Amino acid sequence: MSHTIFLIEDDPALRGELHTLLERYGYTCVTTDDYEDVASQVDAGGASLVLLDLGLPRYDGYHVCRELRRRSQIPIIVITSRATELDELMSMNLGADDFLTKPFHSGILLARMERLLQRAYPAAQGAALSAKGLTLDLGRGTVRLGTEEAELTRNEVRILQLMLQHPERIVSREELMRTLWQSDAFVDDNTLTVNVARLRRKLEGMGAQGVLTARRGQGYQL
Repeated sequence: MSHTIFLIEDDPALRGELHTLLERYGYTCVTTDDYEDVASQVDAGGASLVLLDLGLPRYDGYHVCRELRRRSQIPIIVITSRATELDELMSMNLGADDFLTKPFHSGILLARMERLLQRAYPAAQGAALSAKGLTLDLGRGTVRLGTEEAELTRNEVRILQLMLQHPERIVSREELMRTLWQSDAFVDDNTLTVNVARLRRKLEGMGAQGVLTARRGQGYQL
C-alpha cells in the first residue's frame, strides 16, 4: 500500500529535500506554501500521515496540530528546530504522535513514519502483494509461486515486500537497510547480504530461478 504524506514545512530547501526523500522511498508527498487553512488542505489531500513543522507563518504548528486532531486521528509527527522539553510536551498534549528535533537522521524519520503507519492502518499489513509470479502474504509471512509456498523470516518479508512494491526498479542496498532498521535489530551491510542470499535460495527452491538479481554497485532488482 502506497501512503500519501502531507509535509507542512515553510523552509523551501528542507521541504524539497524531504519531498525527494519520501518520493524515493515509495511515498506520495504533498506539500503546500499556503498556510491559511492547512488542516482543510490535509483533509482534501487524502493523506495518511502529516509531517508538521512548528515555526510556520500565519498560524504556528501548535494551531495546525490542534485543528488536525479536532478533525481526525491522522498520525502526526512534529519536526522542528525547537528542542525544548516544553515544545515536545505541548506537541504531545495537542495530539502529536511523535516529535523529532532538527537536524535528524533520515533513517530515523522513515522508521518512525513506518511504525505509525503500521499502527494506524493495520489492515494493510494483512494484504498480499504480487509480481513476477510471486505472491507475498504479509499476514502469514509466506511467499507463493504456483503451488509452491515458503515461509519467510520477518526480515525476508520486509525485503521482498519492498521489492514487490517496486518491480523492475533497482532497489538500492541503502533503501533495503533502512527498511530492515524498522525491526529494531542491528543491521549492517553483511546482515543485508545474508538476508538477501537466504531469500534468494528460498525463491530458487520454489522454482523462481533468477527472479531476484543483484546489480553490482546499485542494489537488487526483481
